[in-house]
Amino acid sequence: MLSKRQILLGNEAIARGIVESGCAVATAYPGTPSSEILPAVAAYADELGTKTAVEWGINEKVAFEVAVAASFAGQRACAVMKQVGMNVAADGIMSVAQFDMAGGFLLVVADDPGPHSSQTEQDTRFFSMFAKLPCFDPSSAEEAKRMVFDAFDLSERHRIIAVLRPSVRVDHCRQDVELGDVLDVPNRAEFKKDPKRWVCLPAHVRLSHPRLNAKIDAIAEEFESAFDSYNYEVPASSKPKLAVIAGGVSFSIVMDILKAMGRTDVAVLKIGTPFPLPVRKVEDFIARHDNVLMLEETYPVMEMQLPDRTKIKGRWNGFVPRAGELLPEIIEGLLCRALGEERPSRSDEALKAALQELKVTPKPPALCPGCPHRASYFAIHKALPAAIHPSDIGCYTLGINQKMVDSVICMGASVSQGSGFFLAHHVDGKEQPVVSAIGDSTFFHMGVPGLINAVYNRHAFVLAILDNRLTAMTGGQSHPGIGEKLRKGDEGVAVDIVSLIKGCGVRHVEVIPAYDVTAGAQAVRKAWQFARENRTPSVVVFRHPCMLLRPRQDRISVTVDREKCVGCRYCITNFNCPGLVFDDEAGKARIDERFCVSCGVCRFVCPHGAIVAVGGEEA
Repeated sequence: MLSKRQILLGNEAIARGIVESGCAVATAYPGTPSSEILPAVAAYADELGTKTAVEWGINEKVAFEVAVAASFAGQRACAVMKQVGMNVAADGIMSVAQFDMAGGFLLVVADDPGPHSSQTEQDTRFFSMFAKLPCFDPSSAEEAKRMVFDAFDLSERHRIIAVLRPSVRVDHCRQDVELGDVLDVPNRAEFKKDPKRWVCLPAHVRLSHPRLNAKIDAIAEEFESAFDSYNYEVPASSKPKLAVIAGGVSFSIVMDILKAMGRTDVAVLKIGTPFPLPVRKVEDFIARHDNVLMLEETYPVMEMQLPDRTKIKGRWNGFVPRAGELLPEIIEGLLCRALGEERPSRSDEALKAALQELKVTPKPPALCPGCPHRASYFAIHKALPAAIHPSDIGCYTLGINQKMVDSVICMGASVSQGSGFFLAHHVDGKEQPVVSAIGDSTFFHMGVPGLINAVYNRHAFVLAILDNRLTAMTGGQSHPGIGEKLRKGDEGVAVDIVSLIKGCGVRHVEVIPAYDVTAGAQAVRKAWQFARENRTPSVVVFRHPCMLLRPRQDRISVTVDREKCVGCRYCITNFNCPGLVFDDEAGKARIDERFCVSCGVCRFVCPHGAIVAVGGEEA
């Protein structure tokens, strides 16, 4: 049979590998750069006709625990998340790391060096070392797909969780990838009861931890010799002036740069299994070279596993930057510096000069035109201008442009921070309005425990749930409030968010159309009054579908009445919509038709009534 090849996104290649490898249960929580993996698993499972269960978890911890139980029952299973999500699942991961798995278990964690869309740029390879779990680090989409099969195989042979760690450039690259058929693996659910194997007790750890150490030692030996397709040397064809040890996408970048430079005097050692590191292989390579550069993202995980680093130019001695993504231009500069040569001039420097000459300035990220969150924030500010505003992880974090985000920590923390800000002022006898903001998906993910805690402890603040009917920031995935499932024919159940809020013990909850600024402001004032009088949290749900992913049909065209506009810029600085711009020559605001989506909300913003509907249209 002739092989079939297709250009795939890196995440699609990983998904194809998951389905082809016979995975029976696949779960995830969306998070960039991992979000495309699970929908692609569902699509390939439908295409190939497998019975794979494919589900979004309410959060990463739940997704991991659902999938890992399937592994306990003997099925091949996987859980997918981003590096920050691994923190949420950490409790379960650390415990299950010491179990003897029954079915193969693959943990896919996508890293975001930079970071581009994360609170941190932490390194999953480091977490794998911390948890004592073997880690595969792909350098391309094709290699990531192959690693899925080897990771499942390794997991089953050593009865251990295997980690696949693609970084953002692997997740979102496109490459010609070979497509195969589904493996015939003996996936039959049969849970064999054994408390000593499946129950995490302190007494059991005295046996399971040494057993885990033995597993890692055995895997280390395999990585030394049996994984040459991932750990191999690209020798220099002339006398080497430099030796490079590189892992992940850094290897691909190094090879591209060396090819472009026409260098034949640089030897490269590729490492695709950073933990446990094939130490002898690396030490042998170092011993044969005097000038060694080590490139890895983001932490010095491979460096730390080497007993002697004195010959290495790396992060330990500051030669390689200790933060940020190793972009091609950075790696090129490091190679030239290690070679003792001048870096060649680059075309991007000419581009920067041209941009400066044209006075082109990049715009910071902003909420989309017509985003309901912008209207919700404006209503909150109008109601309680002196409030403290803890916010959360989602599109609405961009409310910082409206000066409506005072603190952000992690998923669900806006609710808990509302409690903390209340207590800080309460102990001093002060009454301080606090309005926490959280999205609908994030509320389901991790906001519920904080709300229950606030009800239980009687913390007085307002929780604004910005409900745009999907998980918008990561591309529009479903969540329990929607109830949609990924595979054809699968039906879920939508969990009513208001019933859930009331079930947490909240006595005051109101749902408001997000675009109705006047009603929103009234609802927030009423919610704060109830909260302060009864010393309890109140909730306002601002509801409107995402304008980008689920746009509404009715449109209200607007214009600026030049006679009424006084040029105060209030609409620009406090509403911050891309559809509103300031005409410096005229000293007036105007509508930018390129971006305006005719939501009509800005009519409620101008304090002078200068933004009006065209032709007297009404909402």
